[in-house]
Amino acid sequence: MKPAWDTLKVLAEPTRLRILALLRQEELSVAELQEALEMSQSRISSQLSVLRQANLVIDRRDGKKSFYSLRSSLGSSESQLIAAAIQAVADSAELQEDTRNLERVIQKRRKVAEEYFDLIAGRLGKNYCPGRSWEGIGHMLLHLLPRVTVADLGAGEGMISQLIARQAEQVYCIDRASKMVEVGKKLAKANQLENLEYLLGDIEDVPLEDETVDIALLSQALHHADHPEKAIDEAFRILKPNGRIVILDLKAHTFEKARELYADTWLGFSEGKLHSWLKDSGFENVSVSIVSKERQEPGFETLLATGIKRAAS
Repeated sequence: MKPAWDTLKVLAEPTRLRILALLRQEELSVAELQEALEMSQSRISSQLSVLRQANLVIDRRDGKKSFYSLRSSLGSSESQLIAAAIQAVADSAELQEDTRNLERVIQKRRKVAEEYFDLIAGRLGKNYCPGRSWEGIGHMLLHLLPRVTVADLGAGEGMISQLIARQAEQVYCIDRASKMVEVGKKLAKANQLENLEYLLGDIEDVPLEDETVDIALLSQALHHADHPEKAIDEAFRILKPNGRIVILDLKAHTFEKARELYADTWLGFSEGKLHSWLKDSGFENVSVSIVSKERQEPGFETLLATGIKRAAS
């Protein structure tokens, strides 16, 4: 364990402390830190290097981007020192401005995805979407039972829910793009699906009560979430005891253009990462497997992940 004195010396530099204050709230890229702090890339990168060497922050590589966050395994003394240092300057003009800028950065991150989905509302079934294949969807539908209540999280227009609603008791489609919800409602009305309800909301803050659904479905939605693990936690919350989560999403890939072409936040996920998130949320009987691989470049692979929320003993 390194001496507290070493940590204090690292925290004594104002820029490093401001970076830590932001990373305590959100995982951020260098570009996002630049925007929040209104500093040059070289200045931020050099301070991040010092923070990494001091084992206070970690970085996660996702395609060509690196995202930084506060190390979760910090010792109690280091955590207390960081918290005390940030609290001591919390009322400063710089930190208050940084917090306002952070909110703007996060809103901008979300707006990019929302604008993309508003743009393609009404055309999802006609355009190519990575990872969406009838082969993969067929595997997923095998896990669905008739006469159940389903939450389709990040549903878009609800293409899958339009099918499920013909057998299910009730289906809720949740999406944060208002035009997607608008288009979905029109489709449900046109198809006379009275048990299909569209709700405007985020998959990380689902507008449904605890333990209200039998199946929580995330089809090609998780890689658009800011915090995928939070979306999985929300799925666990809204599931009834013995309810099932079903995730269909892209396996980790390196096709960087997916960010601008499809407004992807994450370049897919590894099997191990999905398995870990499901277990951490409390799911049992977790299974993650590859169910399809596209032949054309870049050869997207699709993962199917499931888990059960067991009844409390």
